[in-house]
Amino acid sequence: MNTKYEEMPEANGNTVYIRRVAVDSLPDEVREQASGLDSLYAVHGIDGERLALVKDRQMAFYLARQNDLSPVSVH
Repeated sequence: MNTKYEEMPEANGNTVYIRRVAVDSLPDEVREQASGLDSLYAVHGIDGERLALVKDRQMAFYLARQNDLSPVSVH
């Protein structure tokens, strides 16, 4: 399906994506720091680079906005 939607805003350099990440899918050193948690929230740039990992979704959005970024949730 290649439908173009004119109303959708284009992603720009200030857009970041927030998504839930299972702790068991992360490297060992990160899992050690996240003991007791089963998931974290990642902040990704438009190129897919992971910029940050935080404890909860609210913190991910707060972090993005504090850095003049526009967060978008990814499911």
